[in-house]
Amino acid sequence: MPSRSSPVYASSSPAYESYTPSSSSSSSSSSSSENIIYGGTSSYPPPRKAWVDPKSLANCGDASQIQGNVSPYVKQLILNTFIAYGAGDEHCFGHSVAKAVKFIDISAHESHEKQGRMEATTTAEVLVSKSMLNGAGMLHGGCLAFLIDNCCSTPLVALGLIQNINGVGVTQAMNIIFHSPAPIGSCLRIISTSIAMGGRIMSARCEVINKKTGSVVASAYLNKMQPTLSKL
Repeated sequence: MPSRSSPVYASSSPAYESYTPSSSSSSSSSSSSENIIYGGTSSYPPPRKAWVDPKSLANCGDASQIQGNVSPYVKQLILNTFIAYGAGDEHCFGHSVAKAVKFIDISAHESHEKQGRMEATTTAEVLVSKSMLNGAGMLHGGCLAFLIDNCCSTPLVALGLIQNINGVGVTQAMNIIFHSPAPIGSCLRIISTSIAMGGRIMSARCEVINKKTGSVVASAYLNKMQPTLSKL
């Protein structure tokens, strides 16, 4: 993990780090665009108590093979969050499905269309197995919804870690369009991108693509929210 005084961007092809503003960083005299975006506590709302803090989770799995320009630290925290809350233990619903997911890339960039606002994208792959099928021999819609719910949440976790806010929430709404079936043995690529992150409401979009044929299996929009702790 970088020191508190280290820059957010390491080079022209930045490796985005988890960044916590400090008194030294906020008083820096640097005028670079990086410090304008990240350098002061006024850029983001004050931290609120998180119901799930990715930094408190034990390491689960190996994130060293995941590509992308976010730091290894951020990649590991995202993987920890996905496994801890997406897969859970062996008795949890969908455990074997979530464990079959492999993250390929986790990246972030400043969106020109959004006037420089940060956008995070995660790419994961999963091989359709017999236990994921419906009676017609195709990937079950409920299984696909489970995959989308968990994978589409990860760019929000990534964006939260980069911006030093909590990006872990509970699903409020999910709209899925099923485009084509996926038979056993299909390798599905799940590409998820953050849309917006507010004080409590966060949203992301997702496409599930058959890696071999290029056909879109499903597309989705996901809304998540920070729960009220007293209700948990």
